[in-house]
Amino acid sequence: MNYTAGEIAAIVCGKLCGDSDLVITDARGIDNATPSDISYINSREVLKQHRKCQAGVLLIQEDLADAVEAIEFPSVIIFVADAEQSFLHLLETANPQKMRPSFGISPEAFVSPTATIGEGTNIFPGAHIKDGVTIGANCDIHVGVVIGEDCRIGDNVTIHPNVVLYEDIEIGNRVIIHATSVIGADGFGYRLENGKHIRIPHYGTVRIEDDVEIGACTTIDRAKLGATVIGEGSKIDNLVQIAHNCEIGKHNIFVGQVGLAGSVTSGDYVVCAGHVGIADHVHLGTGCVLGSKSGVPKDVPAGETYIGIPAQPVADAMRMMMAQRKIPEMRTQLKELKKQVEHLTAIATNSKNEVSNTSLHAA
Repeated sequence: MNYTAGEIAAIVCGKLCGDSDLVITDARGIDNATPSDISYINSREVLKQHRKCQAGVLLIQEDLADAVEAIEFPSVIIFVADAEQSFLHLLETANPQKMRPSFGISPEAFVSPTATIGEGTNIFPGAHIKDGVTIGANCDIHVGVVIGEDCRIGDNVTIHPNVVLYEDIEIGNRVIIHATSVIGADGFGYRLENGKHIRIPHYGTVRIEDDVEIGACTTIDRAKLGATVIGEGSKIDNLVQIAHNCEIGKHNIFVGQVGLAGSVTSGDYVVCAGHVGIADHVHLGTGCVLGSKSGVPKDVPAGETYIGIPAQPVADAMRMMMAQRKIPEMRTQLKELKKQVEHLTAIATNSKNEVSNTSLHAA
């Protein structure tokens, strides 16, 4: 990156306040930006936390102008409608994507003569495309990818190195699958017979709909019967496990190390933060949010935010956490109360004995 502040203001269509000739050579986060960097602020909270920001140029949202005047940043400021979006647009302008190569099928790849490969698709060296596979147009099948028999892949799909698609998997259009993910392995299902765990066969498939992105090292198991489904537009992070017969709605977000047991279903726009675990046959309602490390044993209503183990509404969980913080103090109080009770019990016992002795003497 090598832009003047004036050039940046033109790129992001912003209002410049400060030296238009100041040269910026890099972009950094707000915490470690230097005078030769550009960064951005998109909330009043961030603005308050970074009163001494060293960035040479700051992109700041227009609705924060009053707060900026009170703080008086030394940086050059460019006011924009959406600071984060403008920052990303600048990065894209400074780092244009490389042209996609077009070489077709590498002679070092294996492609079955019964496979159908669409126009403009690249098959990289070491890829292995088995019998009956259909791949659409303008796809990139990278090094070491294995695509099993009778898989069906749409247009503009990118499958990164060493991904494995088991047989009979359906992938929609504009799907991205990152390295070493495994789609379509059998689910974890066994019956106990005569003291042995007997494997339950899985005859179903996996269907991944349009515009899904699947992170590296993620596993999505095939259904026992029917299909495990990942809904349109859903984004799945690295190291996520989705078990057999799960049916995920549209535009879900699953962050790293989320684990779904068998037959979990979800509505649209569900968010699972990192390390969430969900029990089998649970339904996640449309728009619900599960906080990090939540353990979910039962259905979550639409639009609710749940946290904790077991997961519960966030207000209830916060009350419980606040109560837990008081446990050390409560233990101290309980010990003191125990001493007081023992002392009062001793006094009462002595008084009772004295009354009894007085009565005997009187008799």
